[in-house]
Amino acid sequence: MSQKFSLTKSLKKLLQSQLAIPLFALLFLVIFNLFRDPSFFSVEIKMNNLGNRVLSGNLISIINGASELVILAIGMTLVTSATKGQDISVGASAAIAGSVFVKFLKARTITVPLVIVGLIFACFVAILFCLFNGILIAKFKIQPMIASLILYTAGRPIAYWINGGASPSLGGDLIASIGSFIPGIAIPNPVIIVIVFIILINLLLKFTNLSLYIQSVGINEKAARLNGINPMLMKLVVFVILGICTAVAGTMNVCRIGMINHETVLLDIEMDAILAVAIGGNSLGGGKFKLSGSIIGAYIIQALTITLYAMKVSSSAVKAYKAIVILILVILGSPVVKSWFSNLRRKSSPAAAKEEGK
Repeated sequence: MSQKFSLTKSLKKLLQSQLAIPLFALLFLVIFNLFRDPSFFSVEIKMNNLGNRVLSGNLISIINGASELVILAIGMTLVTSATKGQDISVGASAAIAGSVFVKFLKARTITVPLVIVGLIFACFVAILFCLFNGILIAKFKIQPMIASLILYTAGRPIAYWINGGASPSLGGDLIASIGSFIPGIAIPNPVIIVIVFIILINLLLKFTNLSLYIQSVGINEKAARLNGINPMLMKLVVFVILGICTAVAGTMNVCRIGMINHETVLLDIEMDAILAVAIGGNSLGGGKFKLSGSIIGAYIIQALTITLYAMKVSSSAVKAYKAIVILILVILGSPVVKSWFSNLRRKSSPAAAKEEGK
């Protein structure tokens, strides 16, 4: 009896939590695909072009393909929480970081230390561009989407200019390994990078007061200032973190495809990053956030994309189908619908019915 009560209580707590909608959506996609094609999530071990045994299948494609989106969704979540708005230039910033990474490595013999230095240099440049948005928002009080529209428009031409109007490629086994598989390891390397990145971000938020400060600024900036928190500093900090996120995502994508094309690198990913935040149950109006929700949201978007391609939906129609499904998820996760379900559940409970009978 106690176990049944505990299970019911846990289920009720889950249904009322922020993760209810994203977990339900993920479960729905899993069940739908299992009914449509029982082998959809099967994982196989195959030999790649380099003769290494690697994992393959739709599940691996989903986890691997969402890597850049997961990293950008983390940065977007923190920016949304602190600024009550979204940065729509993350794709352009990633293109700039990728161009800087390629420019740094192109004329040199590529080694592991050089790749690390190239990534640090790309992070530094990306942070500067993201701080440009941050200053407009924190100092000049410009609405985040309007402030980031400048870099959204100019970012890709800047990336084009960095490499002299060319789309250079990066060759070598090391670059290929970073973007695909490390010899002897069957898991895609971008997945490993994402896991390490998530661990580092969680350690940063767990062992510092940064999460509390960011949420305080997003909930009530004046109250945060009265409690000794500097709102401008917190907003600039989240843009520094976003710069690191865009640099990691941009360089990862460059290594994945082996070249930089400023027009196509992570094109429209800013929209998916914003949607991942929303699907994850985070308020786009700032305040409290849950990174796990945004991460699940990113995998939901990628799973939906892979599902549509598996159903032979044309690439031109995929965005329309995604928009419909995401619209439904966002509406289900809205405060109005949540309040309606909460009232319905309260009225249908025996205790509530008994109270009304009196």
